Amino acid sequence: MQFTPIDIEWQAGGDPALLRQREWLVTNGLGGFASGTLLGPATRRYHGLFVPNLAEPKGRYVMISRLDEEVLAGDVHALLGGAEYTDGRLGTQTHEYLRSFRFESLMPTWRFEIAGRVIERTLVMPHGRNTVYAQYRLLEGEPVRLHLRPFLAFRRQDAALHRGERFPFTLSISGRRHEAQMQDSPLVLRFGIQPEDGVFVAHCLEDEEVLVRQERECGYDHSETQYSPGYFAVDLRADMPVSFAATMHSFEAMSVHAQQVIDAERNRLERLLAIAPAEARSGFAAQLVLAADQFLVVPGSRLEETVLAGAAGSEVRTVIAGYHWFGDWGRDTMISLEGLTLCTGRYREAGAILRTFAQYVRDGLLPNLFPEGAPEARYHTADATFWFFHAIDRYRSVVGDDDILRDLWPTLKSIVEHHVRGTRFGIGTDPRDGLMRAGAPGYQLTWMDAKVGDWVVTPRRGKPVEIQALWYNALRLMARWAEELNENPEPFVQRAEQARRSFNARFWNAKRNHLYDVIDGENGRADASCRPNQLFSLSLTHPILDEDHWEAVIETVHRQLLTPYGLRTLDPAHPDYKRTYEGDLRSRDAAYHQGTVWPWLIGHYIDAWMRVHGRDNRARELLSAFPAHLADAGIGSISEIFDATHPYVPRGCIAQAWSVAEVLRAWLKTMPDR
Repeated sequence: MQFTPIDIEWQAGGDPALLRQREWLVTNGLGGFASGTLLGPATRRYHGLFVPNLAEPKGRYVMISRLDEEVLAGDVHALLGGAEYTDGRLGTQTHEYLRSFRFESLMPTWRFEIAGRVIERTLVMPHGRNTVYAQYRLLEGEPVRLHLRPFLAFRRQDAALHRGERFPFTLSISGRRHEAQMQDSPLVLRFGIQPEDGVFVAHCLEDEEVLVRQERECGYDHSETQYSPGYFAVDLRADMPVSFAATMHSFEAMSVHAQQVIDAERNRLERLLAIAPAEARSGFAAQLVLAADQFLVVPGSRLEETVLAGAAGSEVRTVIAGYHWFGDWGRDTMISLEGLTLCTGRYREAGAILRTFAQYVRDGLLPNLFPEGAPEARYHTADATFWFFHAIDRYRSVVGDDDILRDLWPTLKSIVEHHVRGTRFGIGTDPRDGLMRAGAPGYQLTWMDAKVGDWVVTPRRGKPVEIQALWYNALRLMARWAEELNENPEPFVQRAEQARRSFNARFWNAKRNHLYDVIDGENGRADASCRPNQLFSLSLTHPILDEDHWEAVIETVHRQLLTPYGLRTLDPAHPDYKRTYEGDLRSRDAAYHQGTVWPWLIGHYIDAWMRVHGRDNRARELLSAFPAHLADAGIGSISEIFDATHPYVPRGCIAQAWSVAEVLRAWLKTMPDR
C-alpha cells in the first residue's frame, strides 16, 4: 500500500524561523512521544527526543531533551540539532545543510547535504514500547564521522526547567551498555548505538542559558541548563547505517535494529489503512487515518488498569486529547470516538474505549480528565457524560454490538437517575421544566472550560444550550434502547418531551434570530451571546430544536462564526471578543473561548448544514483549507485552535484528537459519491 508523504523542500539560506515554527511528533501507543522542531532547537518544555509515559512514577517524563549531531566531513564540521540561547545565539546549522524534510508513515526524515555527502536521519518509536531510535544513513558520498551527544533531563514534562544545578546524573558503563540515573530518582535510562563499533567519550557538558522560546512567549520560565554525559563517536558508511537508541526497558529492548523497527511500523500502518473504509485509504483521508493512530493508546501511566483488564479477558484503551500536554479527557474522547475509530475501521478499540470509561463512572458522571501523574480521575464536567451516550449510539450504528448495550445498560440507567435526582457540582434536572442545570462556584463544567486561578472565564452557570441538546438526545436514545431490551421506555420519553417543550419555549431569541447560550444564569439572566454551542440543538441524532428554526440558526452561525478552519467561539461584534490567542496564560485563556476558532466544531456545523440543505457541494468546500494545514504547525496533524481572523495562525496543541477526528468524519461524510 502506498503512503502519501508530506514533503517540505528547503534551500540553504532560508529563514530558520520557518523551520522553527513547524513541529514533528512521533508516538508510541502508550501516550509517550518524541517531538521537536524541524530546525532542531526545542521551543517548548515538552519537546524531547524521548518522552515516555510511565507507570511509576506516573506521567510523561522528558528523559532526553535533545540529541546533538556533529558531522565531520573532511574540513567541514556541521552541527545539527543543537539549541537556541537566551543571548540570541542559534547553536545549530540545520538550516544551512537541510535539503528536505519528509513525514511518511508517521516517521520524520531529514535529508542533509554536507560537503558532497547526503545524509538521512529518521526517528521512530516501536509501538507499545518506551523506546526510541534515531537512524542515520549515508546515501551519497564518502564516509563521515558522527558525534552523537544526548542531553538528559529526567523531569516531568510539565515541571519547571532545570536551572544552574551541579551535574545531577550518574553514568554507568559496562561494555557497550550505558545507563544513566539522576540523584534521588527511581528512573533509569539505558542507551547505546548500533552497530556497536563506535566509542563513547565520557565528556560531561553543562549547556547553560538554553532558551525555550515558546515558554518565554507564554510568560513561563524559559531558560534551562541542559546536561550531557558524553557523546558517541562512530563512522557512518554507505553500507552501514548508524542508530542511536534509548529505552526505559532492559538492554534487550535495544537489540532490535532500527531498520527492523521502521519496517515493522510501516507494516503496522499498512494494516491500519487496509481495515479503513475504501474511501479513507488514499490522499488526505488516509493521512488523517494515520494521524488518528497517534491518539489511540493503552494508558501507559495506569498499569494497574491494564493488568486488571487483562485478567478479566478485556482490554483497556483511551484517547490522548492532544499533544503535547493533554492526557485522556472524557469529553474529548467521546466526541472523538467516531472519527478516530469508526471512520478508520478500528471497531475493537472503539468498544474497548467505551468499556474502559464506563468503569470510571461515579455518581452518574463520566470522568472529565485523568490529571498528569495523579492517581485518580476528576469529574467536574456537565457534558462529557452525555457525549458518552452519543458515542455509544454512533458505535452501535456502525458495529451493531448488542452486547455492549446489555453490559452498559445498568450504568446508563444509573446515569439518568443521578441526573434526575441531582449529582455533584449542581448538575441535575430542574423539575419545573425538565431542563438540565449545572454550576458550582470555581468550576468550569462545559467544554468552554478556561480557568486562571479562581477566575472562570466563561462559567456558563445555569442551563447551557448544548447541555439541553445532549440531555434530550440521551433520553431519546435511552427510550429506543429500552425498547430493544424489553424495558419500559415511557419514563425516558416523558422526560424528553418535557425538555423539548421547555427548550423551544425558552431558548429561542427572536430578536437576534438565534438561540440563547445560557438561560437561568447568574441572577436569573439569559446570555444572548452568539456562540457555536447552539449548533448541537440540530446536529445530534435527535435534534431538540423545532425544525422551524433550523435554517435561521445555520444562517446566523454561518454569517458570524464560520472561518476556513472551523467556528469562532464568539460573535466578533461582542465586546468580549478576542481576535488572537497569544500572550501570557491569563491573556490566552481570556481568548480561548471568546473568539478563538476550534476546528472540531466544523463537523457538527456540517451535520447541521446537511440536515437543512441535504447533500450540497458547499459542505465539502468548508473543509478545503485543511489539507494544506497538514504541512504547517504540527506536521501531519491538525492543530487544537486557530486565531479568529486572517491569517488564522494555528495555536495550542500541534495535534488535537477531536480536530483530526471531526475533520476526518466530515471529509468522509461530504464525499461526492456518498
